[in-house]
Amino acid sequence: MIYKNIFPFDIKWSFKSVSLLVFLALFPNLLGMVNISTSWGFKIHLFQYLVFIAAAVYGPFGGLISGGFGSLFTAVFLNNPYIIVGNMILGFFAGWFFRKGINLIAAVFFAYLIHMPWLWLTDVYLAGMPIKIVNGVVIALFFSDLVWALAAYYSYKTVKLGVS
Repeated sequence: MIYKNIFPFDIKWSFKSVSLLVFLALFPNLLGMVNISTSWGFKIHLFQYLVFIAAAVYGPFGGLISGGFGSLFTAVFLNNPYIIVGNMILGFFAGWFFRKGINLIAAVFFAYLIHMPWLWLTDVYLAGMPIKIVNGVVIALFFSDLVWALAAYYSYKTVKLGVS
């Protein structure tokens, strides 16, 4: 039986590909400072787009790296280190499901389903946030994740071509 390795980066390493991975790991910190308010009463976060691009281009470990390093500012700003692990989970599983052949949008949805129990439990029981606030975050992240998964779906191939 031949096993398929779903974890490799599958990238020709060059200055350009390493630079892109570093960008995808650090720039979400800046995007984490920007939120778009909606008329439905919640904010759409922007940083996930780059995490999903990293997951699509570099696989599970690219998503993990981008999710982790890209959450540093938000974790420090909100005094909630659990955000880092949660976004590592989100990025890793988005890349993992995508490497398993699942459409990127569906991969992000499944990653969201794995990420949410971590987020809810750590925010409520470890960070001490009110349940009503955490439930609002869960809803906002659902829509944010799907919006940015759609954007990443239509743009990751162009990004990947740029580092090939």
